[in-house]
Amino acid sequence: MAGDDGLPSLGRVKLTDLIPSEGLPSDSYKLSVSTLSQSFAQYSAAVIQFPAADAALLRSSLDSARLYFQQREAYPSADMIHTNDSREWCKTSGYYADPQLWHETYDYRPGLTPIEPSNAMELPPGGLPDIFGLLGKAARGILDAMSYCLNLRSSPFTEILDNVPLRSREVSSSVLSVCCHARPSFHGAQHHNLTTQDDGQLMMFHDHDHQVDKSLISVVKSDKAGLHVRDFHGRWFLVDGDLGPQEAVVYPGLALYQATAGYVNPALHRTEINNIPGNMYGRCSLVFKLMPKSMTCLSCSEMRAAGHGVEAQFQIPVPVDDFMQRSHPTDQLFNRNTFQSFSFLTAQDGRQYFSICMQHFLIPVLVLEKAIK
Repeated sequence: MAGDDGLPSLGRVKLTDLIPSEGLPSDSYKLSVSTLSQSFAQYSAAVIQFPAADAALLRSSLDSARLYFQQREAYPSADMIHTNDSREWCKTSGYYADPQLWHETYDYRPGLTPIEPSNAMELPPGGLPDIFGLLGKAARGILDAMSYCLNLRSSPFTEILDNVPLRSREVSSSVLSVCCHARPSFHGAQHHNLTTQDDGQLMMFHDHDHQVDKSLISVVKSDKAGLHVRDFHGRWFLVDGDLGPQEAVVYPGLALYQATAGYVNPALHRTEINNIPGNMYGRCSLVFKLMPKSMTCLSCSEMRAAGHGVEAQFQIPVPVDDFMQRSHPTDQLFNRNTFQSFSFLTAQDGRQYFSICMQHFLIPVLVLEKAIK
């Protein structure tokens, strides 16, 4: 999908190019931040490329996820039915199922040991600590890059993030969700919507499957294409259709929207399931959500310190726990036209000269029909 202005397609950024260094920013860092910021502004998502050596870990983690869900029972017990209780947002751990959405999840949260209803310790998918560390480091790098883009000081969100590493008896606020959509052997309700795309192709989605993460940053790696995100024109497009083995999708969430006074808009996303029932495993994903700590507040003080205008709705700091338990109607979310990006000039001698400027994306207000509970 091509953008009318700016990037012609979803931005791709090498994670190694987003690693900051002392002194002046490198040309590759500036270019990567530019690509990331413009992709977020136009498409609400971007693709990050991990080092080639990490592809094996991503692949093996998805293989382990498929095997884990395949051995689960067809009918989960009542204790495992996910009630979407927002009061438990920082306490989820272990296996949960949502038959209405034909969706299963295993949440890995360092500091919590999941227990089966029978009081037996649950055997999780393999490699979770390693993939948690890999995706978590990537999410923090993306967050720091957005801070640079917004001209904030270095690591401005440190106070609301978990310690690295966690201290004794601390429980992670961030979570790694190992997910499975539409496993044929799992008997869900299977309520679907059929939607016609711009090219005339029929796509199948779950009813009410328009979601906005409450994270700061989410990183998603799936074994099959099917993740759709809504761009600033209000059009849905596939974001993971041509990912390489070392690539993943990254997008901002509601917490970052709040912490940046609405300058970085959250991604509205949904999952396609029409091509899944024909295979024996369904669609498996690794979803890392970088979350703020529950006992902190989302404040826009850093934005004010950087000279950004902060509207009335963002003036008062919001306790994180209250923010996570609150519903956020998506018709109240709108795209600002002041998101910062960069333009680049290349000299004939091969050296790149970067001129940082403020380009205003004239983004219309999106009135969305669904509410996030």
